Amino acid sequence: MRQAKIRSEMEIQEKTTQGTPPQGKTTNVNPAPFQEVPTRTSPLRKNIFKCRDKELILGTKTLIMGVLNVTPDSFYDGGKYTQVDKALQHVEQMIDEGADIIDIGGESTRPGSDGVSEEEECERVIPIIKEINKRFDIIVSIDTTKSGVALRALKEGASIINDISGFNFDEKIAQTASKYGAGVVLAHTPSRPKDMQENTQYKSLIDDVIEALRASINIAEQSGIDKNSIIVDPGFGFGKTAEQNLILLKNLEKLRELGKPILIGTSNKSFIGKTLNAEIDERLEGTAATVAIGILNGASIVRVHDIAQMKRVSTMVDAVLNVN
Repeated sequence: MRQAKIRSEMEIQEKTTQGTPPQGKTTNVNPAPFQEVPTRTSPLRKNIFKCRDKELILGTKTLIMGVLNVTPDSFYDGGKYTQVDKALQHVEQMIDEGADIIDIGGESTRPGSDGVSEEEECERVIPIIKEINKRFDIIVSIDTTKSGVALRALKEGASIINDISGFNFDEKIAQTASKYGAGVVLAHTPSRPKDMQENTQYKSLIDDVIEALRASINIAEQSGIDKNSIIVDPGFGFGKTAEQNLILLKNLEKLRELGKPILIGTSNKSFIGKTLNAEIDERLEGTAATVAIGILNGASIVRVHDIAQMKRVSTMVDAVLNVN
């Protein structure tokens, strides 16, 4: 398999060796703080997202996080990429189509799903992470809520921990991220996937999500995670009704008060299907609409399944946002 490369506009700067905690800080970069957040009606000011030995420039374009589920039961592509060779083929395709980050998950978080053991999750994700880092020049994110899985993934070269619980399911995962200098994505969910759709009652949806994310940010920063290594995700589909997901998307820009970049993961989710009365394989246009609205309302990274199509959507929206 030929080696695929990250596109040059990501402006990634290598600093240390994969698989070991960082030994020092760079001296040639002086990142601006995330606290000063521009409006999306003007070109974005650049910010640096630090994830271990790499740095991503946010603000010049929307970044694409490609989804790789190596589970038998994920809602969209469960069972497709459980074999290493098929997973690697899909990774190469996603990189060629414009993915900036590959997010690998070994435990389904669809509503109603049961969790799996740490051992089983590692058996699914670790061999693939090893091979990706041998063959491709791409940033790898591990989608997990378990500190043990995160630790093994970081040792194999993952750069980002994507935790749907916002550090609320496993208290050790924040320390693991801090030790390795990992970037983190902190999402909102009111409870575990098994019963999260039974917990959709909020005093004030937007305020409650913001305050929960603020608490997750505090956990991260108190654990020593760099303030420029934190991204927030409002958790579309996690403990929200279809209408609540629409409200959240409409009001996404309010999350800017947290002073952190925003990631959204709306791709092919059930609220799109319910809104359009569309089956799982009929949600491409609905996903495109949510991606466009999300970027307009402040998202810097979009987590998606259909890379080529969403890359075109994000490029078009970026062009509108950045035109003089």
